[in-house]
Amino acid sequence: MTAPAAPSDPPPEPQAVVQALTRAAIFLIVTINSGAANGAAVRALCGNLAALLRAVGFRDIEGNLSCVMGIGSEAWDRLFGEPRPAELHPFREIRSGPRHAVATAGDLMFHIRAGRMDLCFEMATQIMAALGEAVSPVDEVHGFRYFDDRDLIGFVDGTENPTGQAAVDAAYIGAEDAAFAGGSYVIVQKYLHDVAGWNALSTETQERIIGRTKLADIELDDAVKPAYAHNALAKVVVDGKEIKIIRDNMPFGRVAEKEFGTYFIGYARSPRTIEQMLENMFVGRPPGNYDRLLDFSLAKTGNLFFVPSASFLDNVAADDPAAEVLDNAAMPAPDAAPKRNGSLGIGSLKGDPAS
Repeated sequence: MTAPAAPSDPPPEPQAVVQALTRAAIFLIVTINSGAANGAAVRALCGNLAALLRAVGFRDIEGNLSCVMGIGSEAWDRLFGEPRPAELHPFREIRSGPRHAVATAGDLMFHIRAGRMDLCFEMATQIMAALGEAVSPVDEVHGFRYFDDRDLIGFVDGTENPTGQAAVDAAYIGAEDAAFAGGSYVIVQKYLHDVAGWNALSTETQERIIGRTKLADIELDDAVKPAYAHNALAKVVVDGKEIKIIRDNMPFGRVAEKEFGTYFIGYARSPRTIEQMLENMFVGRPPGNYDRLLDFSLAKTGNLFFVPSASFLDNVAADDPAAEVLDNAAMPAPDAAPKRNGSLGIGSLKGDPAS
């Protein structure tokens, strides 16, 4: 385990959650294979991640390469044990009628961003080479910035992201969980869109569903915005104050396969904010007043990870004896069910109902 910082220590350095948007990204999710050696390999990568990032990023210092590493609830117990981040838990799936925010496999998440896809690709390559046989891949998405920060349904995405100190306050844990100050929580979901069905709608209908104008990206007046608008339901207000999150969504797709998607990624100092957003969208506020965008968008994955500070990762040792005990305890018994290979079986929406 890595000991939390003493009160006299300098504040922990966070991972690069808050930063400018980039043109390219890779979202990589893996599971950790059973066995103490595999846990040790993951812990070794934690301590070496910053060095890998420096080595790859130095090839183009203007490429703005970054990599955020997140750790799932079960993986945290296996790798580090106690203490645990106060609000870390498995992703909570949501079902309401035909709408389903699914929970899928995933122990580790790597959010790799840069101005160039080749930098992202090289960083992902080095991470997987370092992990070797210790992990099994679950999902890999190559995202790209689409024109003026639009998604594949034609609207600008991420307009309401906070900036400056507001972004720092939204993303990073503070005194409420002092042992993990500088950390963050991240929820990711992979959505596929029924673009043909969406494009059959009038622009005015699309704007009412999103809650913004399509061309100018101006928020609709409350007098005309429906209660089911996406940006109305994705707003969380506590004691009269809107609680912000950091989004860095990216479009992705395969044109020949008619696969058009958005990879949602939201960072927050508490997962409750994003969970409330999803509850509003999938169930409705009030129940039944759901996000009509979900009539055209299907969630194919869902994960919650904790993003420890960069200082925490730097201090992780590969041969932590206490973690090794936990790792051995996590190994399945010989007659246990076989381990999932992590495949999500994700295809396109072709032939699937729009809802």
